Amino acid sequence: MIEQDRQIAKVVAEERPRLRSFIRRRVANDADAEDLLQDVFAELVEAYRLLMPIDFVTGWLFRVARNRITDFFRKKRPEAFSDVLHEDEDGTMLDVEDLLPSPDAGPEAQYIRRFVLDELQRALEELPAKQREVFVSHELEGRTFKDLSAESGVSVNTLLSRKRYAVLHLRKRLQTVHDEFLQK
Repeated sequence: MIEQDRQIAKVVAEERPRLRSFIRRRVANDADAEDLLQDVFAELVEAYRLLMPIDFVTGWLFRVARNRITDFFRKKRPEAFSDVLHEDEDGTMLDVEDLLPSPDAGPEAQYIRRFVLDELQRALEELPAKQREVFVSHELEGRTFKDLSAESGVSVNTLLSRKRYAVLHLRKRLQTVHDEFLQK
């Protein structure tokens, strides 16, 4: 058992930097990447304890890491606008409407509000029709992917992918608007 512990410690010390870098290139969040790295090493320890033969430890570790990353993204829930909304001082969730300047706050606020809504509309119109349909149905109409899939005959994974591309486009497209008007 002591010899096994030494072998495990040696492998972990040698492979940790490369494996961490491999995972970080694929997973944006540091905490998630670190969790995945720990999962890979936990599986290594379990394999050693069960006396599973591992011929090429480095290749085995990277294969396990790749599988863990795949599982991570399969389980990851798609990010909704509601997930990134803010809370007010009382802890009440703010609606998208609440993030815009009040229409009663004067001419400058009305201008900013109209400009932001117009930019959002233009950004939505830039999306391919299928991405726009999924985004609007899920985010603005509150429909579930399961219902959308049943109605359209398109798989949930395809719908998730379309929405993901829509969100990425909208984020990129609306970032300057956000920085210029909504961060004040």
